Amino acid sequence: MLDKTSTAPEAERLLGWYDRHHRDLPWRVSPPMRARGVKADPYHVWLSEVMLQQTTVAAVKPYFAKFLALWPGVNDLATARSEDVMAAWAGLGYYARARNLKKCAEAVAAEHGGRFPATEAGLKALPGIGDYTAAAVAAIAFDEPAAVMDGNVERVISRLYAISDPLPGSKPAMKAKVAALTPQERPGDFAQAMMDLGATICTPKRPACALCPFREDCRALAVGDPEHYPVKAAKKAKPVRRAAAFVAVSPQRRMLLQRRPDKGLLGGMTQVPVTDFTSRRDGATSPDAAPFPAGWQPRGTVVHIFTHFELRVDVYRAGVAERAVEDGWWEPLDNLAAQALPSVMKKIIETAIVSTPDPTQGHAQ
Repeated sequence: MLDKTSTAPEAERLLGWYDRHHRDLPWRVSPPMRARGVKADPYHVWLSEVMLQQTTVAAVKPYFAKFLALWPGVNDLATARSEDVMAAWAGLGYYARARNLKKCAEAVAAEHGGRFPATEAGLKALPGIGDYTAAAVAAIAFDEPAAVMDGNVERVISRLYAISDPLPGSKPAMKAKVAALTPQERPGDFAQAMMDLGATICTPKRPACALCPFREDCRALAVGDPEHYPVKAAKKAKPVRRAAAFVAVSPQRRMLLQRRPDKGLLGGMTQVPVTDFTSRRDGATSPDAAPFPAGWQPRGTVVHIFTHFELRVDVYRAGVAERAVEDGWWEPLDNLAAQALPSVMKKIIETAIVSTPDPTQGHAQ
């Protein structure tokens, strides 16, 4: 077993590479800054790591900046309105992250005096923080030698050791390898270096092996087949669900919107009236399922891919006079961008009104 009082040669080479080639990211303290005594802000690390789950760095950067402008610290986020947090998150996807973000901020403020726990175990006890986020914050913000493993790290470690067992079953073996390599000194830099290596050098296709600090140690490269790793289990076909959405616009240029229940898929987000996402192919996706009678006109079908299923939504539009609708309100069209509309709802609205000269015309009484 590796003597944890020393640093493995592979880790030393990786850290040397990171010192020269690290990415400059808005939530990161670079090695030169760290050398000058600047420490990572746990709030920034946590916020970025939650946002980066299954989301690209390019997509996260503007959202990270927006959240810091609105809520500079964890106590500010804790006292924010949930509706405002969901609206600021709209478009980033995987909306349970936003709900858990708010719950976690509230717990840190109420139970920890606005300070994040400094250990992996303490962080994991917070709502919405799992193994990966707890390890990442502990290592990067608090210098705990926690084994951090995301998709990039899985790819690097599986190639370095030619781990042939398919994911997800091979995750424990991979994490054990990462734990053995993680040094006592600079564990946060090591974790970020592994992520950078996977994102920029050890890429899924056509990895730049000649530039890799692990090229002398990589078993996958030695046998000439890095792209074979990580081995993944065969994917199952996604089931198809169907729904119908109803975009109603009044002569006052307001659209009928509703708020989804807090729990469940897209919980707490804003939507146009829509039927349940179901596998049925009968009247549940026809105009008969509309919230009220109107001259509903078919506008096309939106296809949206969720993690576990494919959704096909038949979209209908009508110009209607405003009326009271249970759990709904009429929102000015000019203010739609400020609403917590998930991507699928934005697609539905665009499909409903695109190429329509004026969606407020032809309203039904």
